[in-house]
Order: sequence, then C-alpha cells, then structure tokens
Amino acid sequence: MRCAVGLPNLGDYGNPALLAELARQAEDAGWDGVFLWDHVVYREPGWPAADPWVTAGAIAATTKRVRLGVLVTPLARRRPWKVARETASLDVLSEGRLVVGAGLGARGDAEFAAFGDEADPRVRAERLDEGLDILTGLWSGEPFSYEGRHHRIEETIFLPRPVQRPRPPVWIAGKWPRRPAFRRAARYDGMFPVFEEVGDAEMPPPARLAEAVRYTREHRQTDDPFDVVIEGQSEGPDPERVAAYEAVGLTWWIEKLGWFRGPVDATRKRIERGPPVTW
Repeated sequence: MRCAVGLPNLGDYGNPALLAELARQAEDAGWDGVFLWDHVVYREPGWPAADPWVTAGAIAATTKRVRLGVLVTPLARRRPWKVARETASLDVLSEGRLVVGAGLGARGDAEFAAFGDEADPRVRAERLDEGLDILTGLWSGEPFSYEGRHHRIEETIFLPRPVQRPRPPVWIAGKWPRRPAFRRAARYDGMFPVFEEVGDAEMPPPARLAEAVRYTREHRQTDDPFDVVIEGQSEGPDPERVAAYEAVGLTWWIEKLGWFRGPVDATRKRIERGPPVTW
C-alpha cells in the first residue's frame, strides 16, 4: 500500500515550477509518488495549463525517490511515438521511477473536437488501444513496425529503452461500471477507476471498488503484480479508512489536491502532514 499526491496542471497549478516545488515537498514529507493531471484546457477560458510531461521531467530531475507520472494522459490525442520517446526519456532520467497512466480522456468537445481531433468515444478507444500497442512495441528497443486502422509505422528501433523491464508500469483509467476500460486494464499493470455515481469530492464504498477489482482480475491472464489505484481526500493520518480499501485490493491511494480544497497554501499544508497511512 502506497500513497501519492495528485496535482492538477491547471489554474493556480499551471506553473511548472510550482508543481516541481510541491513534488519535492511531497518527497520530503514521506509520500511515495507524485502524479499530474493532463488537460489542455479546462473550465475557465484562459486558465494557465502546464504541460504535464515537461513538468514530469522537472520532477524527475529534482527528486530521488518518489514514483512519478501523468494520471492520466488521453493517448488518443497524442502521437504515440512521441509519447514513447517522452516516457522512455523520463524513465531513464528518473532511474526507473515512471508510471504511465492512460485513458480515453474526458471533455471530448473542448479537448478533442475544438482542436480538430476525433471526439467520438469509440474512435478514441480504438486510437487508445493502438497507441498502447505502439508504446509497448517501441519501448522494447527491438525492430518494430505497426499497421493499424489509425496508425502506421514503418520498421524502426527506438533507443534508449526505458530502464524498467519489460516496460514501465501502465495504469489504465476507466469509469465503472463501463466494462471495456477494465478489460483493457486487465492486459496491463494497473487500474485507476472512477465511479459514475460518486461525486468529485467523494469516494466509492469499499464494496463498490471490490466489484471493479473482481471483474478486472477475472480478465487477467497473468499472475504478475497488478495495482489498484483510486483518488481520495484526507486531512492527515487515517489508517482505518485506508485499511478498508486495502482489504479489497487497493495498492495506491492518490490524495486528490487542487483549488477545490482551498488555496495553494492549503495544498502545501496537506502535503506537509504526510500520507494518510504509512506501513
């Protein structure tokens, strides 16, 4: 069981230097990871937005221990070969601390259609699956080519490879009870569910998480380690609450931080109080 901070890349948090500073603070306070959102635009026109991958590079260069990554990147609106280069470089820079989060993405009109990208969820799902295939193939460091409905790659070799073998962990996001995302997650290294009936400031009952975990594990074809990740909000140590989720399979608690919990100083204070549980 590990605990991380989750930071938006928007609004008051749209400053990469601030996000790197908060990441260093989280490492000093005993958190196990720092993960960033990935939005191009958000609710307010003109809101600042930091590029999450550039910011993750700054975090990798200025921390030594924490896991890091982007939760989650909508792979359908990115070129997967570019993401393969970025993520391999980040894994090398961080000496093997990268986690890659991927999902369908939200806000189809604002973040896809408004920039000329396909907003249809079915097409985005196809592009996501192809993108994941391409990441895995290019990370191998071996000759790789690809012919899909949406992407084509002539044979190439991408080096350097990521430090982690056979690949950096890939966590797949999805909205339970929509099953396809969780069948996708079963093919990779972790699941990051959100729940249709749960508000942004709430958490699902542990039994609800257990349903998603059980379904996903039923579709696993390997006994390799598999992470279960959810966002939560706590004010400090809360081991009993966390234990209820760990009992149904939770392996990572992501403390959801941002403007919705107060000013940036409130985020600093919450980070300083440390994770809700340490073992």
